[in-house]
Amino acid sequence: MYVIVDIQGQQFKVEKDQKLFVHHLEGEEGAKVEFDKVLLADNDGSVTVGAPVIEGAKVVAEIVNPLVKGDKVLIFHKKRRKGHRKLNGHRQQFSQIVIKEIQA
Repeated sequence: MYVIVDIQGQQFKVEKDQKLFVHHLEGEEGAKVEFDKVLLADNDGSVTVGAPVIEGAKVVAEIVNPLVKGDKVLIFHKKRRKGHRKLNGHRQQFSQIVIKEIQA
């Protein structure tokens, strides 16, 4: 069984006991979080599509690591023939979660 769930504006295909990185969530390590924006559910071939979400369906997850930094992203600006160069960068903050339960 898998579902497609909306977590902070991004859609993820999740299954039970799956680990994934999502944008930073408020909460401590071991805290339970629930996501109720389930867009699609597949239970061994029987597909349920929400309009836009499935009523009563939710995904329960546990925060494994509340703050994980992603890879460094470099942004380089240059204007040709003007001698203008600027280099900026950042590291996106993520949270690692594990899916504990799917209620569809």
